[in-house]
Amino acid sequence: MDVDTRLLRYFAAVAAEGNLTRAAARLYVSQPALTKQIRQLEGLLGVELFVRSRAGMALTPAGEALAGRVPGLLTEWNLALRETRQAAGRAARVLRVGFLASAANEATPRIIAEFARRQPGWRVDMRQASWSDPTGGLADGEVDTALLRLPFPGQDRLRVRELFSEPRWVALASGHPLAARESIAFADLLDEPFVAAPADTGAWRDYWLGVDERADRAPRIGAVTDQPDEWLSAIANGYGIALAPESSARFYARPGITYRPVIGVGPSRVGVVWKAESDADPVVRAFVECCTELCSGTD
Repeated sequence: MDVDTRLLRYFAAVAAEGNLTRAAARLYVSQPALTKQIRQLEGLLGVELFVRSRAGMALTPAGEALAGRVPGLLTEWNLALRETRQAAGRAARVLRVGFLASAANEATPRIIAEFARRQPGWRVDMRQASWSDPTGGLADGEVDTALLRLPFPGQDRLRVRELFSEPRWVALASGHPLAARESIAFADLLDEPFVAAPADTGAWRDYWLGVDERADRAPRIGAVTDQPDEWLSAIANGYGIALAPESSARFYARPGITYRPVIGVGPSRVGVVWKAESDADPVVRAFVECCTELCSGTD
């Protein structure tokens, strides 16, 4: 019998939390999606793993037996997967770097060139992630390090070195009435529909919806996208507006879309991120130092 490791991770979270709502928040998935996955696992195993009640999710004897084994299984699998990918990268002398959108903006080519100078024979493989994974592939071991927008879910479990910040602007259709202004107060955007990241990205989605600046006023969602091209199309077609880094006006300029400064929201921050187990990796350290040195003074 083959069981997806994702199902085991979901099971472990529910077992630890004893509550679907808390487990869903921990996993950055919706509660209905989590419920479906738990039932799928029970169907595959042919046993009930939880007793469901208003008080929460209590483990059955079968669930307790599985809960005692799953953490070790997941730890070993994650370690094997990470070591396999790292070994392949080291053999090919390739550093895998995840990124979202414009990475470190104009500093990115300089970082790559300086890394190649310091690590002869090595090359950087830049891997763009969708917005459904704000860790840029780092959480799943797809990359060795990443250039990411802060904050993102799970940030406290990773090493983060902040590189620079830039203002958050707004992207809107050029025909939008507010596009004629030189700058726009965030208060004037509260009733506008927004183009949002997928709901299971949790705090990442909330940050780009300006939730902290809304004073409990829920955002209106006009469209959901997880790729830059889809995001741009949704804005140009008038499905909604979106907060974006100032640099988007340079990297994602497109006919039909106007970018304007926003007053009343904090800046977007960019950091280089890696896992704690890579602290002693000289190649990862070299890349981090290149990022730090070449991005200093870019705020």
